[in-house]
Amino acid sequence: MVGELQNAHWRGGNRLSDKGYANPQLLMTPEALHARLVDASFCIVDTRPTYEYAAGHIPEALHLDLYGISLNNTGQEVFEAFMWMFGYLMGSRGIGSDRAIVFYENDSGIRAARGFWICEYLGHGDVHVLDGGLNAWTEAGYPVTTACPVPERAEFRAEPVPERHIGAEEVRASLEQGNFVALDTRGDDEYYARVARAARGGAIPGAVHIEYVNS
Repeated sequence: MVGELQNAHWRGGNRLSDKGYANPQLLMTPEALHARLVDASFCIVDTRPTYEYAAGHIPEALHLDLYGISLNNTGQEVFEAFMWMFGYLMGSRGIGSDRAIVFYENDSGIRAARGFWICEYLGHGDVHVLDGGLNAWTEAGYPVTTACPVPERAEFRAEPVPERHIGAEEVRASLEQGNFVALDTRGDDEYYARVARAARGGAIPGAVHIEYVNS
């Protein structure tokens, strides 16, 4: 389901829940979210850039641009420190382990999906993505606001689930296994090495290519 969330986008007013995914409970409809706006056990997180959040967001939504943070070394020690940092950021922005969390952006895209996966990796079990994002929310006639809540620091208890992540060395060691498939969801230009956004262009040997916008 994480891959489905990462690779799906809001198209023509259709929600992801209409497509029959295996774990629909991970998606939250605008209607269900609207009904829980005053629920103190619930936390809404806007993952868009700051300027978009400031221009208008779902009432009571906290802001955390997860997509604006990256690293250039995926070694295990660096990765673990990187994920610890995300747990710290969650707490500093008022996102606690004792609350259900729903991430959203403009559509059902990779920003919200990244927040979903980070929480899943860090062991938070009650996490969701807003189906259709802010586009679906406004299309349903629900309000937006420019009022920015001041977050109170919360406790985000990180209990990582290592099997929800695979590193480069593990991928390399698994390439000869018959039950392993590397799925490349990048754009055509990156897959065919017309554009290189890494040290070298190209793809992992044997990887199946399904561009994220087509899944």
